[in-house]
Amino acid sequence: MDTRNDRYKWQALATLCVTMFMAMLDNVIVNIALPRIGRDLDAGISGLQWVAEGYSLVYAALLLTGGTLGDRHGRTRVYRIGLALFTLGSAAAALAGGTGALVAARMLQGVGAALLTPGSLAILRQVFTDEKERARAIGLWSGVSALGLSVGPVVGGPMVDAFGWAGVFWINVPVGLVGLVLAHRVLPVVAPRERRVDLLGLLLSAGGLGALVYGLVEGPGRGWTDARVLACGAVAAVLLALFAAVELRAAEPMLELRLFRDRVLAGALLSGLMVSFGMFGAMFFLPLMLQGVMRWTPTDAGYAGLPLSAVIVFAAPLSGRLTARHGARPPLVLGIALCAVGLGGLSLYSGQAHYWSYAWTLVLLGLGMGLTFTPVSIAVLQRVAPAQTGMASATVNTLRELGGVLGIAVLGAVLTARLTGNLTDALHRQGLPADGVPHAVSALTGHTGHTGADAGAGGGTGPAASVQAAVDASFVDALHLALRCGSAALAATAVLVALLLRPAAPAPAAAPAPSPSLSGAS
Repeated sequence: MDTRNDRYKWQALATLCVTMFMAMLDNVIVNIALPRIGRDLDAGISGLQWVAEGYSLVYAALLLTGGTLGDRHGRTRVYRIGLALFTLGSAAAALAGGTGALVAARMLQGVGAALLTPGSLAILRQVFTDEKERARAIGLWSGVSALGLSVGPVVGGPMVDAFGWAGVFWINVPVGLVGLVLAHRVLPVVAPRERRVDLLGLLLSAGGLGALVYGLVEGPGRGWTDARVLACGAVAAVLLALFAAVELRAAEPMLELRLFRDRVLAGALLSGLMVSFGMFGAMFFLPLMLQGVMRWTPTDAGYAGLPLSAVIVFAAPLSGRLTARHGARPPLVLGIALCAVGLGGLSLYSGQAHYWSYAWTLVLLGLGMGLTFTPVSIAVLQRVAPAQTGMASATVNTLRELGGVLGIAVLGAVLTARLTGNLTDALHRQGLPADGVPHAVSALTGHTGHTGADAGAGGGTGPAASVQAAVDASFVDALHLALRCGSAALAATAVLVALLLRPAAPAPAAAPAPSPSLSGAS
């Protein structure tokens, strides 16, 4: 291959990596800025929750739509539109003067990310046609994507201290503008396919996923028996069931449900879902532990994630080479198992533990996370036809995003229930009223990123030191339970994925049968 063409390929990869890093970073970087946002915009807990989760809600709900629109109108064109919307949403968020405007800007960012994410992996496949070279490129792309998720607090803490909360949004604007210029210069034009837009499937999937994510986000705060949460669950169940029925009958479905009959695809997609389930939960609760119990500053709490981030940089490209040589099964099973051990190990340490005594768990979590990102993408691309890569990429990222929302919601519900019970008993033993329990629980687990001082202040009520000690001890115990639940879920997933991705038994000698249309890799 000539040097000029080779140079353009790696320039295209660099462009895709930078923009994907920005999109993934935005999933988590805002969390560390929430206390400052709450103070400056006078936002309550519910408002701050939507600042953090409004992005994920729209992103998850529209990812499948982004893949379909990319197939219909050209993947590169839709990718550029998504990048432009994301950059515009970032500028609008930085300039927002109120909570409502900030949430709306975050949702615009989510629309942009949903359009650019599916096209990124599909363009990668178009650019890198050699199988080994493609595995290496996907490894780098996946590593950068995973790194964006892990370094959000590391980058966000110092930026908030130096430039205020708007800094976590302004950083996206120059990156997005440079990305738009490079996208027009180095990305290939991928011709659109003549494909009927599955409008009914689009509406049903977006509505169903939106209702599901909304219910999961609101459940921990409102209570799982709240009428609105139950209504969202019912609406999601009905719309997604209708979506499945429509897609099974459609001549050109937006989501080919027969993909899930392939056990390799099912195992890869389950891996992406469950790693996000465990890791998003851990990455959300660990800062609460460091800031709420150990009284660390946001910047120091952000720097605590450096071992995890550094190991991801090493592990993600390594997993691409392992997958190319040994297949997706070994790195996936090993990565999920390491994440399970890391979460379980983290649950062994109290709030007084020295950082370096449990840093090994962060190394395991980073290694496990880095090992799983790449083989999931490679396994999916190897099992679908080229025309289905946009849809398949959107499916992978939708499940990852839903896994993260589900992890925070489910593990958060476990933590909140245990914390409420522990703290109520502790205050009762001290002969104190339990009226302050809901506020303490909300301050620690209400997705607001409050510091320990905020939680202890109880809105200015000034609880005694013994009450603060009870809050801390109750939170640590509840966090341990949540981490162990996440660890158990990942351990079970590792076993199931090992079974799903086991090598097929050798078939008896016979005339070769035609390959199924859904398992042919280009």
